[in-house]
Amino acid sequence: MVEIVLNSTRRARVLGWLQPHRVVLIVIALAIVLACAFFLRWDWLPKYAGLAAQGIWRTIWLLVVTSALGLALAIPLGLWQAAGPRWLGIPAKMFCTIIRGTPLLLQLWLLYFGLGSLFPQYPWIRQSFLWPYLRDAWPYAVLSLTISYAGYEGEVMRGAFAGVPRGQLEAARAFGMSRAKMFRRIWLPQALHRALPTLAGETVLQLQATPLVATITMVDIYSVASRVRQETFITYEPLLLLAVVYLVITGILVFGFRKLEARIPKRLG
Repeated sequence: MVEIVLNSTRRARVLGWLQPHRVVLIVIALAIVLACAFFLRWDWLPKYAGLAAQGIWRTIWLLVVTSALGLALAIPLGLWQAAGPRWLGIPAKMFCTIIRGTPLLLQLWLLYFGLGSLFPQYPWIRQSFLWPYLRDAWPYAVLSLTISYAGYEGEVMRGAFAGVPRGQLEAARAFGMSRAKMFRRIWLPQALHRALPTLAGETVLQLQATPLVATITMVDIYSVASRVRQETFITYEPLLLLAVVYLVITGILVFGFRKLEARIPKRLG
């Protein structure tokens, strides 16, 4: 009996999801995919498949690392602005304002062409163990994407921390919780829950910002598509494949954040 009920529930969900407009969109998408498969040139793909896989991995690696580091930096930035002393809150506000007020491409070039060009002038830097890393492009890409993400999310976390009801914090103090325990068990979880929808959008924007690293000679999926276009003079196919890759990664991100949003209230409750 239970299995019959479960099967009927699943069938109802499937039928409810297959609305007419969704069926039409699926048919159109399949038609576009078939047209691209049969009428466009894909003979270049086996030659560049390995490089494309490397570019996809580098893009995902950049996204995960810079988003994690950026969020770790955004939490204290938001906390200092919401409830920190002035000597921490004012610099945090200035940092977020400067980062949000300047283009990411400008920040990337200032770090790579500006700061990166200063390091070779100092012999003690060239002789240090850091020199093999400082002469590569990826540290500057990671740093610029991290501070950009932190600048935007720091302002989001400020609003999230300020939005947590003060009565809950006062109740935690009345129960004798230490400041660290209150922050870890009450303030931070609720602030993250409030910021989660915006965090999802910022992570998608972070993904769309990763192609900028191609301007400093770092290999990602966008630079692979540009190389294919330059070497084969084929324009549309690499760009279409690039769009599909970004759409797939974006879909995974959106799905993951929606699942996380659905689970967090149960854990907080």
